Amino acid sequence: MTEPDKLKFLEGLRSPLAERVRRHDWSGTSMGSPEQWPQSLRSVVSLMLGSGFPMFVAWGPQLHTIYNDGYVEIMGAKHPGGWGMPFLEIWHEIRDDLQPFVEKVSAGETFFIENLPLTLRRHGYDEETWFTFSWSPVLDDRGAKVGIYCACTETTRAVLAERHVRLEHERLAALFQQAPGFLAVLRGPEHIFENFNDAYQQLVGFRTLRGLSLAAALPEVVEQGFIDLLDQAYLSGQPFQGRSMQVVLNRTPGSPPVQAYVDFVFQPTLDAAGTVQGIIVQGHDVTEQYRSQLELRRADQRKDEFLATLAHELRNPLAPVSNAIAILRSPQVDDGMRTRMLDLMERQTRHLVRLVDDLLEVSRITSGKIELRRERLDLRAVAQASVDSAHSAIQEARHQVTLSMPPHPVWVHADPARMKQVMDNMLNNAVKYTAPEGRIEVTIRADDRACVSFRDNGAGIPSDMLGSVFELFAQVDQTIGRAKGGLGIGLALVRQLVSLHGGEVHAASDGLGSGSTFTVLLPLGPIQLPSPAEPIGSQLLQAATPKRVLIIDDNRDAADSMADVLRICGHTVEAAYEGEGGLALADSFLPDCILLDIGMPGMDGHEVARALRAKAPHSRCMIVAITGWGQSMDRERTRQSGFDSHLVKPAAIDDVMALLDRA
Repeated sequence: MTEPDKLKFLEGLRSPLAERVRRHDWSGTSMGSPEQWPQSLRSVVSLMLGSGFPMFVAWGPQLHTIYNDGYVEIMGAKHPGGWGMPFLEIWHEIRDDLQPFVEKVSAGETFFIENLPLTLRRHGYDEETWFTFSWSPVLDDRGAKVGIYCACTETTRAVLAERHVRLEHERLAALFQQAPGFLAVLRGPEHIFENFNDAYQQLVGFRTLRGLSLAAALPEVVEQGFIDLLDQAYLSGQPFQGRSMQVVLNRTPGSPPVQAYVDFVFQPTLDAAGTVQGIIVQGHDVTEQYRSQLELRRADQRKDEFLATLAHELRNPLAPVSNAIAILRSPQVDDGMRTRMLDLMERQTRHLVRLVDDLLEVSRITSGKIELRRERLDLRAVAQASVDSAHSAIQEARHQVTLSMPPHPVWVHADPARMKQVMDNMLNNAVKYTAPEGRIEVTIRADDRACVSFRDNGAGIPSDMLGSVFELFAQVDQTIGRAKGGLGIGLALVRQLVSLHGGEVHAASDGLGSGSTFTVLLPLGPIQLPSPAEPIGSQLLQAATPKRVLIIDDNRDAADSMADVLRICGHTVEAAYEGEGGLALADSFLPDCILLDIGMPGMDGHEVARALRAKAPHSRCMIVAITGWGQSMDRERTRQSGFDSHLVKPAAIDDVMALLDRA
């Protein structure tokens, strides 16, 4: 074969690698010189070099490799050194990956591999790549399998792009799920659920949504106006925004409907032509916030009502007191009138004290600063004392009150004073809301717990108020409440005191005009004979041993009135109206006892007490704090300042007289 004949199959091929085939010295390879190549190899090489698609041919026992110009980019830095080299030596770093394919094609198989991942080192570093291959055997003229033909394309960019799209889709899906609120994507005019996040599923209940229309998936909302709003947004292309809108949902089959409140936006989605394709539903479940705000508004309303009621209740007793003072100033007043006015002032003063005590009591219980002094107590005695103390109010209203008790004691472990408060409040409540000549039944019994019930045929309680009558400042009817008087704290005080004793209190009524029943339940106490009750009652008696008493109080009326009372009882009394003047008067008067206010301007009671204790003449003088501050921390502070005792205003005369007897 002449030189032109041996390379005649390369005629017309002008690619760089066709020239390389012409110039390459093939004598050192198992392929031999081109004039010895079988026609099958010449045909494949000619086809390969004439194609722009990446291809290679590996021929002979050692698979010496010829590739075309399209394959050069795949070779990278391995070109041109890899030209004519054995195939598995060129790609030695992935030899283990390629060896099975070489064996399969050498056995005569033809196959296709898509997006095969390979780690190549073609630029001096490892890089992650992907390839799509078509492998087939090449036969010699006798039909023997002597080579490999491979057409391939690198799909790295496409695979990485697809991976990026997938990762981006996963990221967006994660963001969709993690959105701060519920999300749903609705498609078309039927509002078909295309996607939704867990928050939306939690809002509406875990039921089938995807692929269903909103009307089919959530039939209970059809009549609630939401589909109309979706239709409006879809047809207009304008978003709709809702604030704290109520939605009723059947989250669990067979369970009662659930009421929720949501903030949301219906946002139409548009295609490239601006046509509405669907709606994105985005929002937040604001049920808890809505209910909290509603409760805050109610509490604020109750506070305003309470302040108005408080002003009303404080002014009510002040008016008759003011009138009585004006009458007592008149020279024409006789002894009978004076006695009636004094009784009136005493009643109204007791009423004011009771109002203030109730307020302070609620404050102490709420702040956890109340201490129970428990003892074994017969509830029958407490109930009888409560009925006896309400005798005048019962007579005035012409009520028929019956007290039913078992013949044996009903023992509880309770604070007698606090339990009397509970009974008084419950009975006073029944008296207040029962019309004249009404019936009130007080019943005591002992089952698994001690039970005291107060039943009346009075105003009654509407059903929607039964759950709130024990709340602070609550009143069943503002018109009734203001007409009858009260701050709306009596029943709240009862519930708190009963709860501190480990008990419960309940209210029952068939509605307005049907009367009410209030029931107090308490744990039973151990059976033990009660201690003898101390006698109750007081009167102004002459002191057995008159004392020299100094009163120091910046409230002149309080100081002077107390001085007058003590003088009537036979004591010698002086009064000062500020701290420094009191100190000076003490040095000259040398009192046996000093009744000392705490909250005075300038030198307060603590400073006065410490100054007195520092002087020898007063080291053994009894110093008594008479103050409006009565918490345990206040008592501890007066003790540290040198006081011998602590009385809370208005101090009972009996308590003051008892202290003076010990001075």
